[in-house]
Amino acid sequence: MILKLVNLPWKKHRFITSLMKRKMKLLEKTDEEIIEIANPIWDDLVKYSNNKDYSGFTKHFSAQMLYGANEVEIGKQWSNNKLLTSLSKQREAFGCLRRNLYVTVLYKQTSDKVPGEFLGRLVLGVEDDKVKVFGATIF
Repeated sequence: MILKLVNLPWKKHRFITSLMKRKMKLLEKTDEEIIEIANPIWDDLVKYSNNKDYSGFTKHFSAQMLYGANEVEIGKQWSNNKLLTSLSKQREAFGCLRRNLYVTVLYKQTSDKVPGEFLGRLVLGVEDDKVKVFGATIF
């Protein structure tokens, strides 16, 4: 028996709209699932911070973060803080903290030029059914 795929646009439309209506339940995910989502975002922040690439650095930012992420101010931070442009690719996620509508993922981060270990904090939330960055710091 040979099965033939039938192109039924109305079925595709119904499936797509049902997917769009389901909100991502970020807070209900396990730590492992959240870290799996967070790692590529953190990796992008590290990569684009090291390259001083503003558009790449802010590509996962929420509208609220973009409003406060002035390109000139971020450029000043990159110029005045060697750590922010020498982050190593190695990182270790410690775990997740859930509060209100957001999840904070904590990382152990090192630098290729600045000695020591640093604490990275990535605050994730959902905006327009996509996981976005609502905060990012390194201490």
